[in-house]
Amino acid sequence: MSVTVETLEKLERKITLTLPVGVIQTEVDSRLRKLARTVKMDGFRPGKVPMNVVAQRYGYSVHYEVMNDKVGEAFATAANEAKLRVAGQPRITESEASPEGQMAFDAVFEVFPEVKIADLATAEVEKLATEVTDAAIDKTVEILRKQRRTFAQRAQDAAAQDTDRVTVDFEGKIDGEPFEGGKASDFQFILGDGQMLKEFEDATRGMKSGESKTFPLAFPAEYHGKDVAGKTADFLVTLKKIEAAHLPEVDGALAKALGIAEATVEGLRADIRKNLDREVKYRLLARNKQGVMDALIAKAELDLPKSSVQAELDRMIESARADLKQRGIKDADKAPIPDDIFRPQAERRVRLGLVVAELVRANNLQAKPEQIKAHIDELAASYEKPADVVRWYYGDNRRMAEVEAIVIENNVTEFVLSKAKVSEKAMSFDDLMAQN
Repeated sequence: MSVTVETLEKLERKITLTLPVGVIQTEVDSRLRKLARTVKMDGFRPGKVPMNVVAQRYGYSVHYEVMNDKVGEAFATAANEAKLRVAGQPRITESEASPEGQMAFDAVFEVFPEVKIADLATAEVEKLATEVTDAAIDKTVEILRKQRRTFAQRAQDAAAQDTDRVTVDFEGKIDGEPFEGGKASDFQFILGDGQMLKEFEDATRGMKSGESKTFPLAFPAEYHGKDVAGKTADFLVTLKKIEAAHLPEVDGALAKALGIAEATVEGLRADIRKNLDREVKYRLLARNKQGVMDALIAKAELDLPKSSVQAELDRMIESARADLKQRGIKDADKAPIPDDIFRPQAERRVRLGLVVAELVRANNLQAKPEQIKAHIDELAASYEKPADVVRWYYGDNRRMAEVEAIVIENNVTEFVLSKAKVSEKAMSFDDLMAQN
């Protein structure tokens, strides 16, 4: 059939659809007859309800269903005939001017844009590199030792010092009044670990068991407790017990306790290096991928479909409401969340998705089965039973789709890096690990 497509604005298009009234009525009658065979109504046996009664009761709803189905089919056929890539759902309204014996409808919709990507050889990308040093391994060993430290009570006259575990009672007051969360009994923390505010640790350091002390504590303006943020409280703290920390030796016993197959110091360090190498690889990939995507967006020219942006906004707002609900916020599903909060992020996601899709299509960067398998095997390798993890991924289409998306992003990243002007920059292990 001949389809006339009218351009309204940028990506917005309009098609007028016509449907013969007779075709619609024939389908309505057919569905009503089918319904009459099973419908139950008071005063009639099943299957014996007169057609005029069925039509009176169900005619409107059946007609509505038929119209939706037929108009939807007509739009899909017309869009396919015109080779249109439709973005979002069309807005369909009945046309004021219908030919005799026909019903006409106007379908207004958006199409996906043409994506123009400039020469990637002119793109500039900073690629980060990080080395796993012996110092990084030493630091990890110390973390593992701290996780397995034991504590023994100090002598009664010993003073509390950093690394000690102390047990205290405390009570804080602001302007002489107690406040929520300002009082605790038999509360334990480790001095020097930063669990408590600095003023609290400074006051406790040097105290002996049985001693009490009063001191002022100024809560930071950005303190998470809004009721006390920026205010000064007077605290009374009583030190009840001091326990000295004992860290295990770095030896074969520690390696064995950590489940290292080669239960030696060398085996322990080798296992730590392997795990840190894997973590560094993933973090660098994420950081460098971000740089590539920024460069890619900068080199792309396209219009954004409003329907796609709105769909992404709706998803983000729904996710935000679900997060609020999980935190116990009352009526979170009804929380008013303005679109503007997420609009820049939603527009970036849609833009990036369209640009990446075009680059993948134009350069055959789709995820290959062997790439997907290699990625899953690599993820599974860090678990105790890799085969179970592999089955877990392959057993769910959604998880497989997520892996496929990651592999495609990796392909795009490698492709852009192979074309762009890349400048390498060294980043320390600590700086890389400190970033989320």
